[in-house]
Amino acid sequence: MPSCPWATNELTVPYHDEEWGVPVHDDQVLFEFLILEGAQAGLSWTTILKKRANYRKAFDNFRPEKIARYGPRDVKRLLADAGIVRNRLKIEATIQNAKAVLALQKETPLDAHLWSFVGGQPKQNRWRTMTQVPAKTAESDAMSRDLLGRGFKFVGSTICYAFMQATGMVNDHLVSCPRHADLSRR
Repeated sequence: MPSCPWATNELTVPYHDEEWGVPVHDDQVLFEFLILEGAQAGLSWTTILKKRANYRKAFDNFRPEKIARYGPRDVKRLLADAGIVRNRLKIEATIQNAKAVLALQKETPLDAHLWSFVGGQPKQNRWRTMTQVPAKTAESDAMSRDLLGRGFKFVGSTICYAFMQATGMVNDHLVSCPRHADLSRR
């Protein structure tokens, strides 16, 4: 059986086969995906996968308690780092999002909050073609509104839906893809 048609190269095939759509419940990994999905805005996911290891190094392995303390010297360092997307707005958004995550975690774990938008369980979609897969949904609209209201940046509905796909909140593997059935049983 064929995999999803977007998995076509040495980075996207293993990402598709091992990671994309697998439910994530670790706050730090969820934060990483939120940042990477925002960084991807306007770029290809392959570009982000190529830079992922550099992102982990540059951003203290996505530890929000460290990133929230970044100042102007850190922004300057990151803007000079060719291993990441050197976009001031995205870098500053990462710092702001770290602060917003820490504030949210005073109320509830990031995991519990984000998964609440899909009722705590992965939504099992049954798409037959890529044209059926939406760019956003009512759930991603709600997540985006909530996160924006909490001070997060680069969390529009399309970014939130890509995040939901990546972290397994929705199973958007095509039904013809072997991963769809694998993830439906989890």
